[in-house]
Amino acid sequence: MSARTGATPGDRTEGRIVFDQVTKTFPRQGKRDEPTSALRGVSLDVAPGTIFGVIGYSGAGKSTLIRMVNGIERPTAGHVVVDGVDVGALRGSALRTAQKRTGMIFQQFNLLETVRVRDNVAMPLRLDGVGARTARARAEEVLDFVGLGAKAGSFAGELSGGQKQRVGIARALVRNPRILLSDEATSALDPTTTAQIIDLLRSINTEYGTTILVVTHEMDVIKDLAHEVAVMADGEIVEQGTVLDTFLHPRSPVTRDFVTTVVPQGLPDRVVEHLGGDGLWRLLLVDDEVTQPLLSGLITEIGVSVNMLHADMTEIQDHTVGQMIIKVTGPEERVAAARAYLEQRVVHVEEVAR
Repeated sequence: MSARTGATPGDRTEGRIVFDQVTKTFPRQGKRDEPTSALRGVSLDVAPGTIFGVIGYSGAGKSTLIRMVNGIERPTAGHVVVDGVDVGALRGSALRTAQKRTGMIFQQFNLLETVRVRDNVAMPLRLDGVGARTARARAEEVLDFVGLGAKAGSFAGELSGGQKQRVGIARALVRNPRILLSDEATSALDPTTTAQIIDLLRSINTEYGTTILVVTHEMDVIKDLAHEVAVMADGEIVEQGTVLDTFLHPRSPVTRDFVTTVVPQGLPDRVVEHLGGDGLWRLLLVDDEVTQPLLSGLITEIGVSVNMLHADMTEIQDHTVGQMIIKVTGPEERVAAARAYLEQRVVHVEEVAR
């Protein structure tokens, strides 16, 4: 896959996506039905060359949002601006030209099962009027990039789910798009294959500076892939920020629910009731903090007893994030000193809720 002329990650200005107070209302289906508001005043600014994640439960509006980038859906109000062009205002050939600069990866692959892999990938170019030989050569080039060069002559129906998704990615890349849209692209895949697809998307972004907009309901995908994230609920953005900050400091209940699928936030109620809430704390640690001898320091320097109930670590955007849940016991003044000791050494200390 060849890089676009001048399109390096460090100097790109193309590929920016801006949602400016976008509302989308679908008309009522029957006389008694009310109009459905899929999006309510959504504003986002996706920087060129970044991977931006949008996460939400089913019905949050995230799929409607992503389909507006390539003009499949149009805003009822507001503007969707891609590369400085208001996509919602485009019609006919102008819209089709803009759509060619945006590739899309679907959840269900959308391949022709009885057509050879190279021809599935070449199809967008053939629809553009590119000759068969040139289109197939370009398809084979992109298939090599996604690791399926040896499968170019196979039929799509002979491939595994992960291989089919790689073909879908190759087809999305065949026009050398500025922007890649991923609509729940990993939700039908097993965890190992999901990790491979995430690695491939990261490679596309790193090597070619392609802007990638990902919508998903899987927080693991956000953790491993995106640079920034917006959390959606009921057609609105309820939280937005860097992925690391969102994991460390989730503010909305919806965000906390998603974060707990990756980093559990508490203990079973039975354990909390047995131990009592006093001195029962959850610690969040980042990078070098995870290697500190915190517990031995509490015991030898502060003079309290410590019971470690839970600990884990994960990697988030090249940062190590750890957590511990501990029970600290001792005289009241020493427990208070232990809390102060920890607050000076870790990013966050909080009581475990009863």
